[in-house]
Amino acid sequence: MLNKGESLHALRRDLLYAHEGMIRARQLEAQTEQAWCLTLVTNAVIAWTTEYYGLAVAQLRAAGRQVDDDVLAHISPAHSENINFFGAIEVDIENELAQLGPTGYRPLRVRDTLF
Repeated sequence: MLNKGESLHALRRDLLYAHEGMIRARQLEAQTEQAWCLTLVTNAVIAWTTEYYGLAVAQLRAAGRQVDDDVLAHISPAHSENINFFGAIEVDIENELAQLGPTGYRPLRVRDTLF
């Protein structure tokens, strides 16, 4: 298992051109722009994952499952298993909005084997 710093670097490497892990721009200004875009996307992925981790923990606790804060302190939201790096993604906005629950979030996927 990676520590938090290593998982952040792995996420950034994965986000940087779908596993290639290189800045390919030739000019310094373009390289800087690419680095800032990488930071923006990394922060968006971490914010999204953190938000949904919070929803999942709240749902588990509401269902009577014990989730220790000490365990949560060791979980990093910097991972890329839930990201599609390849191909074009077409989004049906109306369909996506229809799937939102009353809180404005998509429903969580429930699996029988959480732990």
